[in-house]
Amino acid sequence: MASAYDIVLKPIITENTMDLAQAKKYTFKVAKDATRTQVKNAVEQAFEVEVAKVNIVNVNGKAKRLGRTAGRTAAYKKAIVTLTENSKTIEFFESL
Repeated sequence: MASAYDIVLKPIITENTMDLAQAKKYTFKVAKDATRTQVKNAVEQAFEVEVAKVNIVNVNGKAKRLGRTAGRTAAYKKAIVTLTENSKTIEFFESL
């Protein structure tokens, strides 16, 4: 059994995700093999909140070039976690 911090790797901080945070929707980079249920349990355990819904998106790497050399950035999985109405907010996102 993986710990909560093995499943939820790091938050994704962009202008769009900060706007979603106002509606209690938080975005995290998660492990590639994580399921919705595992992400829900990990967020509830790590931040002591109640999760209503989890949406998961597989993000493909972008094609990049550096001179003649072509490559790709790493692909990853992100999760958008919606909290319940009576759940407390995640303090990490409040300070940004």
